[in-house]
Amino acid sequence: MTDEKKFTILLAEDDKFISRAYTDGLGRVGFNVIPAADGNETIAKARESKPDLILLDLIMPMKNGFEALEELKGDKELKAIPVIVLSNLGQETDIEQARKLGAVDYMIKANFSLQEVIDKIKTYLDPKK
Repeated sequence: MTDEKKFTILLAEDDKFISRAYTDGLGRVGFNVIPAADGNETIAKARESKPDLILLDLIMPMKNGFEALEELKGDKELKAIPVIVLSNLGQETDIEQARKLGAVDYMIKANFSLQEVIDKIKTYLDPKK
């Protein structure tokens, strides 16, 4: 199992505590995690690292998650990267907007454990499983 590809996750989350918890948890199960604290940093790090998947918070400084998502999906080099929105915004309109902009999934932080988020990530990274 050592020659398995190590998937890279770009974690766009401005809350330092949540970011650290997810970075640690995802790292423990074998993901390479790149944290980003705002929308602009998310776009820059996505261009730089070409991650396998992006976990995107919606409420962030500089550029919110909707704006970042729109920019990611408008970039021909980045648009194929699956984006899972991980937010505390749970309004149906927010979920619809995120999906319209190209998010593959939408998870409300308060409703899912870290393990459930990891399981969801795995379904998008290795559809054969």
